[in-house]
Amino acid sequence: QVQLVESGGGSVQSGGSLRLSCAASGLRGRSYCMGWFRRAPGKEREAVATINSVGTPAYAASVKGRFTISEDNVKNTLFLQMNSLKPEDTAMYYCAVDETGDTGGYCGDTARVQRWMDYWGKGTLVTISS
Repeated sequence: QVQLVESGGGSVQSGGSLRLSCAASGLRGRSYCMGWFRRAPGKEREAVATINSVGTPAYAASVKGRFTISEDNVKNTLFLQMNSLKPEDTAMYYCAVDETGDTGGYCGDTARVQRWMDYWGKGTLVTISS
């Protein structure tokens, strides 16, 4: 059974940094696509950053240049380094994985990728104060 457990959320002031981690267990092999998603209060869930099976990252326009997605394949852990945080980054952050390949070549399609994710974590809350 696949489990994804996020950690690293918290409350910081605008301009600060946080590093999120997602520990994955139960995966049968290398994932086709993994990513970070967020849901802000009153808004729909959106993709923040994804990384495909060969390590190519993709970012939502709103976080490009501020956030960095990375992974430790040995430890099956996904990371999201978030710098220059803004109040509008306040949200519940989730990691997710496509283990079946449904993303095809569209891991970088941040507008649609979440529909193809197979497993989701329960989230970690990030709150940015101005």
